[in-house]
Amino acid sequence: MPYDSIVCVKQVPDTANITAEAMKEDGTVNRGALPTVFNPEDLHALEAALALRDEYGGTVTVLSMGPPKAGDVLRDSLFRGADRAILLTDRRAAASDTLATSYILAQAIKTIGRYDLVFCGRQAIDGDTAQVGPQCAEKLGIPQITYLQEVIGVHDRSIRVRRNIGRGWEIVDGRLPLLITVLDSANRPRPQGARRVMRMKRAKVPAEVAAEVKAAMPNATDEQRAAETDRRVAALRQSGLLIEQWDLDRIGADLQRCGLAGSPTKVHRIQAIVLTKEGYTEIAPTEAGVGQMIHELVVDRTWG
Repeated sequence: MPYDSIVCVKQVPDTANITAEAMKEDGTVNRGALPTVFNPEDLHALEAALALRDEYGGTVTVLSMGPPKAGDVLRDSLFRGADRAILLTDRRAAASDTLATSYILAQAIKTIGRYDLVFCGRQAIDGDTAQVGPQCAEKLGIPQITYLQEVIGVHDRSIRVRRNIGRGWEIVDGRLPLLITVLDSANRPRPQGARRVMRMKRAKVPAEVAAEVKAAMPNATDEQRAAETDRRVAALRQSGLLIEQWDLDRIGADLQRCGLAGSPTKVHRIQAIVLTKEGYTEIAPTEAGVGQMIHELVVDRTWG
């Protein structure tokens, strides 16, 4: 029996290269100042969906919310075997926290329609909250299984998985439709397929096409640019290379639940912590030793 999966993926700032410009004055991340990567655990979520399709049949649709540049992770997903890619991009969704993001993604998933499984990475490295997947499940009104380690099998409308609970494992059965969050230890993501890269390397979202036309026709009128953009988009669609682009209107989103308006979370500051102490201090495994350690931490203002 085939199963249709939706995978939520995200293009994230490379947190290994944080700079002083990482945060804007309003407390939101300055994504334009940071290099970006495919969120690591989302790659494992994609692999879980692809492996399920390879074994049972079905489809894999990849959904990403972000600026036009997020088309990079969607192309990467197509290179690895995804059947369909959708970019949800809208300036009105900027600065969305996990509450707003999960609402927008849930609305997009509902708009996609039929699905059996929704896969998400456990968490994104730019926030480390692990909240978006579970919040999406709640808004979709479907059950969820977190910390996937292995899909044991799927039978009819039921899935059995092994999940990591920190100090051990547990086997869980769930009825479809179902949302699953995936750990980075669950599998080894497949590489990009050479044939798929050659076939899909020109795939683009309409916003990328519009940017290319603007750069190539700096002296043209808005009408001329729009006509050329429409021509190129139509050509991509005809050749099967157009990545779908949706906005908040397309998914029927309540704007009061999107962007800053729908985001109660406020970031005070972003900073890089540099550990300068060298060597180590050996603490005696006694009450006196622990007391001395606590005293030093308080005096150094490390604790308290």
